[in-house]
Amino acid sequence: MAKFFGILGDEDTTTDNPQLSRNNIQLGVNYKRFSKEPVLGKNIVIRSNSIIYNDVVIGDDFKTGHNVIIREKTNIGNDVLIGTNTVIEGECVIGNNVSIQSNVYIPRNTIIEDNVFIGPCACFTNDRYPIRVDYKLKGPRIRKGASIGANTTFLSNLEIGEGAMVAAGAVVTRSVPPFYLAIGTPAKIKPLAASLRVKNNI
Repeated sequence: MAKFFGILGDEDTTTDNPQLSRNNIQLGVNYKRFSKEPVLGKNIVIRSNSIIYNDVVIGDDFKTGHNVIIREKTNIGNDVLIGTNTVIEGECVIGNNVSIQSNVYIPRNTIIEDNVFIGPCACFTNDRYPIRVDYKLKGPRIRKGASIGANTTFLSNLEIGEGAMVAAGAVVTRSVPPFYLAIGTPAKIKPLAASLRVKNNI
């Protein structure tokens, strides 16, 4: 059985340890019949009031803040941080070495590649015409090494290119090419300064 660290700290606990109930951690929410318990890697830190559904796979060195929700059929790589109050709605793919800060909303069918940074309060969407038109839900694809600033908003079905940056507060209505900057409301797209064409230091 996979081990992880509960919020109380220093000792390893497992899914049948009473520490889970003391911290209101729910591992393996059964959303449908025959769903499978989550698979957790090594060196896991899950903090209080977090919920992880069945059919979730998580790699090594994973950490959450408090009150994190990870819905079903989500796959998460190694060295990933999910900040406090972040919601991942399910059927998402998150790569390795990803840092997602607090209060981020990630809708169903989102793909986040390796070495991505997402600042606090970023909000992604997957429905272009909410409750008005029958639309196939399409979350964003965030390519490797992209960096997303705080308080940003994204329309559905966008691609944020490799190494691209999105400035804080931007409202992104179209895809951002690799190594470009999106800034403003609605966001304007312009080439990224040479000094910013470097790897994320996560």
